[in-house]
Order: sequence, then C-alpha cells, then structure tokens
Amino acid sequence: MILPFDEAGQGRPIVLLHARPVDRTMWRAHLRLLAEAGVRAIALDLPGHGDAATAHRDEVTPWADVLDTLDHLGVDRFTLAGNSLGALVALQIAVTEPRRVQGLVSIGYRPHDLPPSFRLQTAWDRERAALEADNVEAAARAGVEAWTSPKASDDVRAQAAVMMRNQLVARVTYGEPKVAADPLSKDTGALRALTVPTLVGVGELDMPDFFEGGAVLSDELGAGEVVVLSDAGHLAPLEQPEAFCALLLDFVGRLSA
Repeated sequence: MILPFDEAGQGRPIVLLHARPVDRTMWRAHLRLLAEAGVRAIALDLPGHGDAATAHRDEVTPWADVLDTLDHLGVDRFTLAGNSLGALVALQIAVTEPRRVQGLVSIGYRPHDLPPSFRLQTAWDRERAALEADNVEAAARAGVEAWTSPKASDDVRAQAAVMMRNQLVARVTYGEPKVAADPLSKDTGALRALTVPTLVGVGELDMPDFFEGGAVLSDELGAGEVVVLSDAGHLAPLEQPEAFCALLLDFVGRLSA
C-alpha cells in the first residue's frame, strides 16, 4: 500500500512516523524546519490513521507499507524518527530492512507487554468510557488531557484535538485495523542484534511507562542515556518542534553518509 504523505526539502531523507492518537499532520511544523535545514523530510499516515483509514483491508503491515511508499518515492536509505506508535513501526522497519536504515530516533516508546501504570490505564479507561457513551468529543478531550502536557500551548492542544477527533471517528467507522504478526516478536533478540545508530528520547512530563520503556529500549539497542525533551508530554515533538528538530538534525549530522 502506498501511504498518504507530505514532504518538503531536498537532501538526506528523514522519515517522520506519527503517534497512535494522531496522524501525519503532527509533523506540519517540522517539515518546514527540516527543509530549511537542508534535508528531505517525509511525513506518512500509518494504516488506519489520517487519510489512510482502512475500510477494506483485512490485515495491515505498517512497516511494509512504509517501505513500499519509500520505494515509490525513490528513497533507498533514510533516517527514521518515530513518536509512540511511530517509534514501534520504526523499529519494525529497522529489523526488517536494517541495510536501508541509516539512523533511528525513538520518542515515547513503550513495549506492549509492559504492564500499564495507573495513569496510563486511567487514560485508556476514560477514552473507552466516552466512546461507549457515543461521545467522541469527550473521548477527544480525554486524549488531549492524557497525551499533551499542561505546558502545551493552546495552538498545540487545538491541533491535537482535531487529529484525535478525526482518528476516533475513523476508529468508530471502520474499527481497529488488524495488524499482521509483529516482526519484533519473531526473534526476541532482533533488537539487540541491530547495529543501527539510535537515539531514544521521552517527554519530561510523559507518563512513567514511557520513561521505563525508553530505558528498556535504550539498553537493548545500546543507545546510551535516554534524552529528555523539556516541558513536553507524550507528543513531545508536537509540543516542542524546534527543540525536537534541533535534536534530530544534530543526530543526523553525526551519522556517516
């Protein structure tokens, strides 16, 4: 499947993969900032999100769809930058096609088998209760409260609310897409075997689950200390686009060509 995408700039490709409750428009500000810095930035909608709602697919393979889309765009080697779900998909791509991945940036990652904290379980419960009451607006408000920080600007909260509302409507309309077998589960040592340069980060005000998940991931990949993005929650790149782009560009600048 060729995924919907936006791109800007020329130079070394950086592929931007969004978080679960939102879509590719979370990278709207980043496309301009990265293009101005001399790289080719590509933001994709993952299956079941944004303009890639999956009404007629029995099973989705997000990692394969990203690779198909990059083939379509003529991109062979690239750096992946993913937030939350996007971080997971980036890892799935890296273990599937490690030759093609020059670098990997993971923000807000949590392994699915990690038991949820009270704070995370509460966020899930509030969203589920609102949807069971057919109240998409309340579910979107619960999402904004859970996934952005108290320090997020009004503009960021408004943008997040639009993306979350659209995602919730798509989920109610089409249901959750069934994801094919995770390539990470096929080999429990796949991450430790990766040699791709990696940066792992988390928002300073994110839930404890993602600090723990980031630490576990960094240990598996040998990525060093987890980077903390100040004054940001789970959607740290959305809340702090300039700081995130500076971090990303510094990382890319240290990669071999």
